[in-house]
Amino acid sequence: MKAFLPILLLIFSNMLMTLAWYAHLKFAKLPAFSGASLFTVILISWGIAFFEYCLAVPANRLGYIGTGGVYDIWQLKVMQEVISLSVFAIFAILVFKSESFRINHLIAFVFLVLAVYFMFKK
Repeated sequence: MKAFLPILLLIFSNMLMTLAWYAHLKFAKLPAFSGASLFTVILISWGIAFFEYCLAVPANRLGYIGTGGVYDIWQLKVMQEVISLSVFAIFAILVFKSESFRINHLIAFVFLVLAVYFMFKK
């Protein structure tokens, strides 16, 4: 559980951050958001990001070996990046159907997974 909980928290925090950073691009077409100013969109994104931080900070605190977790700082960061890009890829495919997922995206993702492999290799 010590190893799994930080990963789960990072997944949910990245889901929220992806919403904060990219959902407004899609929602701008909805009538309720079409007239929203950039400042309004920033405030909404900050509101979402607050809850993202409420998950990301505990994920790192619980996961870090220096505070009782099982991961070093490098492992936490690389895991977070791969989780972030995985969540983003799923979001982009499901929400932004006009954006294509190409082979170069897949190759880049494979290299990121290899980065995680090498980060955890003793």
